[in-house]
Amino acid sequence: MDRFYDDTFLSAVYDAWHPRSLRDDYDFYLPRILKANAVLDIGCGTGTLLQEARKAGHSGRLCGIDPAPGVLERAREYPGIEWILGELQEQGWEHRFDLAVMTGHAFQAIVSDADLASFMASVRKSLVPGGVFAFETRNPAARAWQRWTLENTASVVVPDGPAVLITTELDSDFDGQTVTFTHGFSGDHPSLPMRSRSTLRFLDMDALRKLLEDAGLVIEQQFGDFGGSPLTSASPEIITFAKRL
Repeated sequence: MDRFYDDTFLSAVYDAWHPRSLRDDYDFYLPRILKANAVLDIGCGTGTLLQEARKAGHSGRLCGIDPAPGVLERAREYPGIEWILGELQEQGWEHRFDLAVMTGHAFQAIVSDADLASFMASVRKSLVPGGVFAFETRNPAARAWQRWTLENTASVVVPDGPAVLITTELDSDFDGQTVTFTHGFSGDHPSLPMRSRSTLRFLDMDALRKLLEDAGLVIEQQFGDFGGSPLTSASPEIITFAKRL
């Protein structure tokens, strides 16, 4: 598991690095969430998306699941939402949710073919007939990893804490499927310095369509960015709404 999400302090760093003002994915998914009665947030992190949905008036079932104790510890500070520690495949849920969402490119953390197939089967099983899985993955044609270099550093301030310098360094270039990289964190805090190594899977449009079809999901809509632009070969994102048959 990536230390970035497993460590409680780094989970606060993540939220500071991705503030609500920059989360255009939240603006994109929230209208759909508010129309669904029962919503599952897969890889919910610190739970900020479901918290916003509840504050916006969602009165149905909201459930967040994440395998990382560090982020879920922070999510559980917010009451009135179900917070589950674990993997979706472990739950055995069947016909529970109208909508499952997966934001923050969390889908890309599922790397192997076997794990992707198992995960998608669990997503389908958890949805009611006609339920929708909404998620995004970076379009490999846009080659986002080329910008993940030591030159592109970031500095964030954790609430009631220090400034943290974040660096990113590629450990491997794109091999046709995955990219591996390391985040470095430094600053005036007892937990620092720390490093977190991650591997992400990049699926192109054809591979993604086949994965969904094999799982019994049909593509309902696709977009190329969170502004709702049509999906093209050059789009930065592949945002997908897939329905359970």
